[in-house]
Amino acid sequence: MLDRIADKARNGKRLDRDEGRFLLAEAGLLELGALAQEVRFARVPDKRVTFVIDSNPNYTNVCITDCQFCAFYRKPGDPEAWTLTVDEVLTKIEFAASKGATTVLLQGGHNPALPLQYYLDLVTETRRRFPQVTPHFFTASEIQTMAMVSHLTIGDVLDRLWEAGQRTIPGGGAEILSERVRTRIEPKKGGPAAWLDVHRDAHRRGFKSTATMMYGHVETPDDVVDHWEAIRELQDAHGGFTAFVPWSFKPGNTLLEKWIKHYKGPNAYLRMLAASRLYLDNFEHIQASWFSEGKRAGQIALHFGADDWGGTLFEENVHKAADYVNTITVEDITALIREAGFAPVQRTTTYEIVKAW
Repeated sequence: MLDRIADKARNGKRLDRDEGRFLLAEAGLLELGALAQEVRFARVPDKRVTFVIDSNPNYTNVCITDCQFCAFYRKPGDPEAWTLTVDEVLTKIEFAASKGATTVLLQGGHNPALPLQYYLDLVTETRRRFPQVTPHFFTASEIQTMAMVSHLTIGDVLDRLWEAGQRTIPGGGAEILSERVRTRIEPKKGGPAAWLDVHRDAHRRGFKSTATMMYGHVETPDDVVDHWEAIRELQDAHGGFTAFVPWSFKPGNTLLEKWIKHYKGPNAYLRMLAASRLYLDNFEHIQASWFSEGKRAGQIALHFGADDWGGTLFEENVHKAADYVNTITVEDITALIREAGFAPVQRTTTYEIVKAW
């Protein structure tokens, strides 16, 4: 079947569900990687690999959603619960800006005590104080929380964020866009439509966003194909996704840890990346997640269809809460990309080129 898939990929024909399942469950890994790399160069012709200088701080760990895969959140009133003031968040953004960051990916728990104005002030003040920094703030489920608290529609909240100066949103919170999976691991977040509707409304308004996937827990290949189908269809409609970013679930300190003792290794990750490159024919960029998979796996990912290295992540707390920590410098990134045989190029949130390194 891989020969048939290769013929379709080379001729611009879309893969179907059966072919997607085959890529995930049966295709030879090295042959799959070679085909994904061929398609990568057809879509992104040169040997450059992009990266962004960024940070990923959090503004609160208070959350009422009780996702079984999350070790970061605390319920309201918990002695370990915390929420930063707007000025405290801006101090973190100032630190990132001082290190050369052009993007700050800000996210937090679903905290019903925070009014909409808190979020709008974060965007407005970031734009005012640090015009060189893109406020890549608030996942779809956080935007839903804003709508719930403020008694506004999702569209109204997005309009307010746009007026405050926001133009992109991160893709976190997708996990697996399958009714079965989301009911199992995050029943309070709603089904796939809960995530998709926010991104659809955002794309209609001109926002750009990423599409993400957290795999390696209770999903099957069919669930992964459901996810691919959903984001591919939305990308057909509006072209609002800049990149696809998969990473593996880390079970440490989570409710799922009792069932899932180990996270998926590099072979599963490389298969997911390569298969995604082939199935998501309308996504230009596929990101290699050095942070969640390790730097060496990140390098190999550049030979399995990925064309982007992600970011520096000067600060990150969600994986840290699950006892999984990786750190990196800009110098590390450029050296690792070169060592893998590619040319490092710094980009913005929306993939505009800043400079070659």
